[in-house]
Amino acid sequence: MTKEKVCKSKLHRPKLPPWIRVKVSCGESRKEVAGIVKDLNLNTVCSSAKCPNLNECWHRGTATFMILGEQCTRNCKFCAVNHKVKPVPPDPEEPEHVAEAAARMNLKYVVVTSVTRDDLPDGGAGQFAAVIKAIHARLPDVGIEVLTPDFNEDPEDLRTVLNAEPSVFNHNVETVRRLAGDIRSKATYDRSLRVLRMAYDMTEGRIPVKSGLMVGLGETDEEVKETLQDLRKSGVTILTIGQYLPPSKSHWPLARYVEPEKFEEWADFARDIGFEFVASAPMVRSSYNAGELICGK
Repeated sequence: MTKEKVCKSKLHRPKLPPWIRVKVSCGESRKEVAGIVKDLNLNTVCSSAKCPNLNECWHRGTATFMILGEQCTRNCKFCAVNHKVKPVPPDPEEPEHVAEAAARMNLKYVVVTSVTRDDLPDGGAGQFAAVIKAIHARLPDVGIEVLTPDFNEDPEDLRTVLNAEPSVFNHNVETVRRLAGDIRSKATYDRSLRVLRMAYDMTEGRIPVKSGLMVGLGETDEEVKETLQDLRKSGVTILTIGQYLPPSKSHWPLARYVEPEKFEEWADFARDIGFEFVASAPMVRSSYNAGELICGK
């Protein structure tokens, strides 16, 4: 079998359009980040979720830390993270290790996300709080963004995270209402909106609320705008929109590649209805260039 035929046999999506180009970067910075992550026994969403921006971000010396292990108790059809009903218990040393990694990488803005842990009584909220506090103690001047699961809409779990004082609270709605039930595992569109609203209300807007969605899963342009309106009504002021790229043949199939002009149109619409910070482009991901989006760091 020729090399060309081998490549074609592995395709799980149509050929990438000219406006989508993944940057392949290498060098000492990328090696250093990989070394720090391995040395401290940490996980990153960059590698676990097969993010297409991994090489670029690691080359720039940044990474999004994924706490609470590598196995998720939910099994969403768009996500490459491993699924397991009973993952390993949280690592008590993880908060200090994340803070140590952030210090070694000289980060000015730290993004922390997690797998969903429905098996834990607090959904992992306590671990999020511990990580935030450890980073604050080690690096008091850095920004900290948390990208959390929905905690089954438990207000006390949400309050635990917010009381630790992250700089930004992020929870992704992921897709439009019509597709959410088919694509997301256990999570629901309306629950995500309620969680976002709770986060805004609990801090009276003092901690900015962020959310994001993928496009190309079968939604219509009008449904995207309806979702943006729902997010804005829920108190969200920071928005990301990016192109869905199926991690494998077994994941939700790609419906379309969205052209850059459409992303720009949605960004203009979002700003018109009151979003303060918007990143909308094919290669945008929820935590991609998060610090630059908020504060230029």
